[in-house]
Amino acid sequence: MNIVLIGSGNIASTWGKALAALGHRITQIYSHTLANAQALANSLSSQAISDLKELDLTADLYIVAVSDAAIPSVVEQIPGNLTGLIIHCSGASDLQVLSKFNRFGVAYPIQSFSKTIAIDFAKIPFGIEANTAEDETLLQRLFSELSTHVFACSSEQRLAIHLGAVLVNNFSNALYQMAYELLAQKNLSFDLLRPIILETAEKVQNRIPKDVQTGPAIRNDDGTINKHLQFISDNPEWQSIYQQITSLIKKRG
Repeated sequence: MNIVLIGSGNIASTWGKALAALGHRITQIYSHTLANAQALANSLSSQAISDLKELDLTADLYIVAVSDAAIPSVVEQIPGNLTGLIIHCSGASDLQVLSKFNRFGVAYPIQSFSKTIAIDFAKIPFGIEANTAEDETLLQRLFSELSTHVFACSSEQRLAIHLGAVLVNNFSNALYQMAYELLAQKNLSFDLLRPIILETAEKVQNRIPKDVQTGPAIRNDDGTINKHLQFISDNPEWQSIYQQITSLIKKRG
């Protein structure tokens, strides 16, 4: 399959290399910064372009791998007479953002990507959607070459997954940073918390999170909760976050 990557960031880089390894040909890579497109193109023996007017109109698949905010403006610049299938890979963008094209779809990976960290695609779920049953089947077949978990997913379902991913990934990481700063204030290493982070992550691999909830909130241990709040009394923002999450745990307990 001849594939054009529209974008040169983390997803374009990791997907491009993975698809090329499977025997697909990455014919072009677009970035508004030519040097970025060229850097990736060099590793994939592809053509680098910085103007979407130079887009190869004969490719089989076009992957729009840019930020959610940039998708509408990038799509506006792409010629509407593509004969191939065009997809984006966003969790928060609706399928219909690509509706100017005859064939369009989505392949959403439930994972964050980095150019410098190796990814085991086989373990990454991919949510698939397309405007026709034929292209949905095509996308499921293509991404099944990468992943063992490829499933049909509507735009509304994909948004729910994306929000869930923000909660368990981005929000939890922000809490990790709070804990890091808290310990650092007392000359303690964050390494002390890494084992408990892993233990909880392992528990929820096969159990409902609510069923493994521990801590003072689930026990209604107001004495400990008040000690914690007093301990961070010089940081009202942390206190507010602590109180809101404590309240949530108590209500769901």
